[in-house]
Amino acid sequence: MSGSKAGDPFLFGRGGEELETLRAAKIEVEMVPGVTSALAVPASVGIPVTHRKYASQVTILTGHEDPTKAASALDWKLLAQGRGTIVILMGVANLPGIAKALIANGKDAGTPVAVIERGLRKDRRVTTGPLREIGAIAAKVGVKPPAVIVIGDVVRLYDKNRPDLIPYGGR
Repeated sequence: MSGSKAGDPFLFGRGGEELETLRAAKIEVEMVPGVTSALAVPASVGIPVTHRKYASQVTILTGHEDPTKAASALDWKLLAQGRGTIVILMGVANLPGIAKALIANGKDAGTPVAVIERGLRKDRRVTTGPLREIGAIAAKVGVKPPAVIVIGDVVRLYDKNRPDLIPYGGR
């Protein structure tokens, strides 16, 4: 089975669809679990998605729903009112709209956000800012996919001056 943008083909990838097709064709399949970028990428820059002091839950969502769906499956009001961390995969293009939807539904506009480009690669980049400004900041610096977006107080733990945070595979 192919990998997905999320690192694990069963998280916003086509793993489930591929599995159905293979089973329908009576092709034997062995599943090997992957590690999602939703957890690995923030951790690689020193951002835990949960922390006893800041967040006791994490919600992972797609920032790019199927455009053929009649309506969004995302409940922005529920997401905005949550006290935990929000991790968004495949959301760079929709980042301004995501921020606007969260704020319009009650999320504090000053909530810290980190956009982590190129995940575990040596040339990764982290862009941070408050929710109300992150769309403009990301546009100004030219944020491009692939990127993982982390929204919540855990972002306060990111320290850009930590030389010990080395991308997977070294510098």
